[in-house]
Amino acid sequence: MTNPPRTSEDEELDELDLEAQRRGPDDVDVEVEVFDAVRGNTNFPVQPVRLTADDTFNFRCHNGLACWNKCCHGADISLAPYDILRLSRRLKMSPAEFLLAYTVPAIHEKADLPIAKIKTGGDDGRGPCPFNAAEGCTVYEDRPATCRYYPLGMVSVKMKDMEGKDDFFFLVKEDHCLGHCETKTQNVGEFRAEQDVADYERVNRGWVDILMKMASWKVMGGPMGKAPSPQTKKMFFMATTDVESFRRFVFGTKFLDNYDIDPEAVELIKTDDEALLLLAFDWLKAVLFNEPTLLLKEQVLQGAIAKARETLGAS
Repeated sequence: MTNPPRTSEDEELDELDLEAQRRGPDDVDVEVEVFDAVRGNTNFPVQPVRLTADDTFNFRCHNGLACWNKCCHGADISLAPYDILRLSRRLKMSPAEFLLAYTVPAIHEKADLPIAKIKTGGDDGRGPCPFNAAEGCTVYEDRPATCRYYPLGMVSVKMKDMEGKDDFFFLVKEDHCLGHCETKTQNVGEFRAEQDVADYERVNRGWVDILMKMASWKVMGGPMGKAPSPQTKKMFFMATTDVESFRRFVFGTKFLDNYDIDPEAVELIKTDDEALLLLAFDWLKAVLFNEPTLLLKEQVLQGAIAKARETLGAS
């Protein structure tokens, strides 16, 4: 039996696998890295108080407020992978169609990796969100995580030798927002439950981990002292924004020949988009940071090591 012809995707996969073998040990978490869920405007007046789940604050947003819908104009909303999945499903569009119609490409500056942002109206980009209407958000049940959190921001901190990540919260008060003058009092935990953020946090956590670690490595000059290549950025964007394209990549290349994935998991990712996203994050962690989240099959590993030695001139 002859092998199927190799594709450009196979070549990219081989190169990324080889790149992973060149990376050093996973010892780069030497900085405190922060990922905040606040909209991208860095001029937001953040209240310098660290909040836990039990801390309380006053806030209520409703259409009786004079500021109704103001925060939906000119908002700099970065979309996490689960945001894109939920919105594309709601609009009955493929992720690729959704990205083309409703987003603009951007770079996460700290991590130097490509992401998607909501495309707002107006020549200056300060117009309304495309899902904004007089009565409110037209995709409210599937609104992005950043919108769910507002007026809270979430910070995730990872320090060297720290077992997990420490999440905490802070309050954002914009001058125009009258919701803070309302008498409704809730604690952070109650607000998060009311806004139904659990699934968003669960699915997006791997993506946040990658951005945090890449931001840390960027401070140190990047993996092996290099910035992520255009090829790596391309694969990162595809894997984290378009589950349909990533599924074609997994099943249409030598991906499953290269990686040791449980057969039950293979069956699951044929139809389960959330599981496929988690696989994408594991694969990216393996490629970007040489983490043992996804293991190359033994014969593939030995071949990659041999090729790396040849490329680097080692005996």
